[in-house]
Amino acid sequence: MHIRGLLALLSAAAVLAGCAGAPPVTEIEPDPAPVVRTPPGEPAKPAPPPAARRGGGYYLDDGPGDNAPDAATLAAIPDAVPRDEPLHRFANRPYSALGMRFVPMTEAKPFRQRGRASWYGRKFHGQKTSSGEVYDMYGMTAAHATLPIPSYARVTHLASGRSVVVRVNDRGPFKPGRVIDLSWTAAAKLGYVNDGSAEVEVETVFAEGSPGDLLARRAAGRPEVQRTPPAERAAADGDVIAALSTEAAPADAGHWLQLGAFSGLENAQALSRRVVDGLVELADRVRVNSDGSRHRVQAGPFASREAAESAARLLRDRLGLDALLIAR
Repeated sequence: MHIRGLLALLSAAAVLAGCAGAPPVTEIEPDPAPVVRTPPGEPAKPAPPPAARRGGGYYLDDGPGDNAPDAATLAAIPDAVPRDEPLHRFANRPYSALGMRFVPMTEAKPFRQRGRASWYGRKFHGQKTSSGEVYDMYGMTAAHATLPIPSYARVTHLASGRSVVVRVNDRGPFKPGRVIDLSWTAAAKLGYVNDGSAEVEVETVFAEGSPGDLLARRAAGRPEVQRTPPAERAAADGDVIAALSTEAAPADAGHWLQLGAFSGLENAQALSRRVVDGLVELADRVRVNSDGSRHRVQAGPFASREAAESAARLLRDRLGLDALLIAR
């Protein structure tokens, strides 16, 4: 799954580069492959060598242990917030792993990919990642074979629609069919820890106003956004908060923000508590609307689209949450 350390990566790349007649380095995107599970009652397979390690869901001695955070604690852990960071000096060089060659991206640009996501937990907690940073299984991080280090990606669980934003600071996974390896916490927030892996979509996200953000907006045909100085943003937030505290709307009419949809009521309630605790200005507007087995966390109503969009910006800036605007 991962490379034990940066030195091993560089050494392997140097050896291959020095081989006469070595084929050119190309980016590899493995073909999908079915997920293999250990049948119930059979002993778990021993862990492979470090360079070939796989998702945390494969091993009985991986995961959070007896002190696993509860649902409310997990919901309160914020997503990674994209920042415009310089690329790592060494971690983005071409390298080889398990007989495959990879060429990491060396510039911020839009990227989207679908495939299976796995995760890794306490077996590697505290070890160094390819960036040299220490892996924290309780952080919102991930490993990817070719995305720049560091960079940020939104990972969406295709079955549930849940998504998280993670910071890519490690290399892997290298098992065919796998596209990203999430920290235990990120996988738990998406709800696939017990399954070991899940079908996801990975899409790069960028700091507002950064070069990557401008490229992504141009590609999507969206208007470019200029960065707002902190002092001006604080003043603007104050205006939004004042407007939210005085503006009213009919009980059900108006504009709403949908913050998440869950099959489990506890998860919806945990997100609702997180929003209420983190953004008191919306405390009296957040509710969980249940429809059979579907539980939606929504905020509203707002009397105007502008007020709803302002609240959505506060949710994104303070809590890292993206909201869906709904007009009724």
